[in-house]
Amino acid sequence: MARTHVKERTETMTSEMDDAQKSAIRMLANDLHRLNQAVMKAVETGLSVELQRTARHHAEGGYWGDLLMPIVVKQK
Repeated sequence: MARTHVKERTETMTSEMDDAQKSAIRMLANDLHRLNQAVMKAVETGLSVELQRTARHHAEGGYWGDLLMPIVVKQK
């Protein structure tokens, strides 16, 4: 049920976006999916992975986005 709520919220948010914004969100979603797959693969090889915010990118109008860096630990 929570998943349906997220889908509805996402559809509502994207319906208010222009084509360039929708394209940017699709690209971000695809890249996040690939990142999640890479994290899972690293974990399956015996690594622990934490994504940590290293900076925040700002644009005009008060828009911002977090930039991430992986912290990787090999278990002994």
